[in-house]
Amino acid sequence: MNYIYKYLIIINIITFIVYAVDKFKAINKKERISELSLFLLGFIGGAIGALMAMLLFRHKTKKIKFYFLNILYIVIWILLLWRFLWK
Repeated sequence: MNYIYKYLIIINIITFIVYAVDKFKAINKKERISELSLFLLGFIGGAIGALMAMLLFRHKTKKIKFYFLNILYIVIWILLLWRFLWK
């Protein structure tokens, strides 16, 4: 059980950093990280890091699908954790 929490902490830190890098690339007109990659990071557990980076860096905040999907991913992860760990 402990390893899942460690995984979630690490994937959220990675996701936060990736969003920050994408924001930096956007500002400097460099090649960007694909939206699919950003969505995938949220899906595999980094949705909290994604939302934190979105709010802190004001990145992807005009795209409602980023809010919606990351919140959906958080709900899914909470349900999975509740189902398999907290019962």
